[in-house]
Amino acid sequence: MAENALFLVVGLGNPGPEYDWTPHNFGFLVVEELARRAGIRLHTRECQAVTGRGSWRGRALWLAEPQTYMNLSGQAVRQLLLQREVEGWLAACDDLDLPLGAIRLRERGSAGSHNGLRSIVASLGTTEFARLRLGIGPEHRIGDRVEFVLHRWSKAERAQAEEAAAKAADAIEMVMTEGMAKAMSLYNAPPRPASGDQGKRI
Repeated sequence: MAENALFLVVGLGNPGPEYDWTPHNFGFLVVEELARRAGIRLHTRECQAVTGRGSWRGRALWLAEPQTYMNLSGQAVRQLLLQREVEGWLAACDDLDLPLGAIRLRERGSAGSHNGLRSIVASLGTTEFARLRLGIGPEHRIGDRVEFVLHRWSKAERAQAEEAAAKAADAIEMVMTEGMAKAMSLYNAPPRPASGDQGKRI
C-alpha cells in the first residue's frame, strides 16, 4: 500500500445508546478503539454513517460506523466507497462461530447468515472484500440468537470485548503496514467446532 493510500475501516453495528455494549455492536467498538489510538474524532455525518479521518502509523485512515442499522449496512458502505477512492478497506463485525475474545481476518468470503455482511454483498455485488470477524460465541448453547446478539454484556464480558478490540486494532495496524497475509498468520483464531446453535450468524 502506498504511503498516503487511504485505508477504510467500517465497523458494523446498530445506532443508538440502547445498543451500546451489545455483541452485535462489536464492530463499532473496534472503530472506536482505532479512533482513540489515532486521535481521530468520529463526528462527520456522511454517506449514512458517522466517520472520521486522520493518520495512523504513517497511513491515511478513514473510520466509519454506518447508521443504517445492521440489515442495511451495505447502503452506507457503497456510498462510502463511491465518495472517496480507497486502496484498502475492511469490515469489522461480530461472529457467533468464534468464542468471545477471538478474532479472524479473511481477505474475502461468503457472508454466511450475518445480515450486515449480506447487505454489503448485495449492495456491492461481490464477496471480494476483507473482513475481520470478532468472536461473541458463548460456551453454552444459545436459545434465541437475536436476543443473544442484542443483550448487554456483563462486566466480565465487556472486559473481554475490550481486550479483543485492542487485539483487533493491532491486527488492522499490521494489515495496513505489513499486509493481510502477515496479519492473518499472527492473529487468526483456529476454527471452532460447529454446533447446532452456533453454526449460524445473525
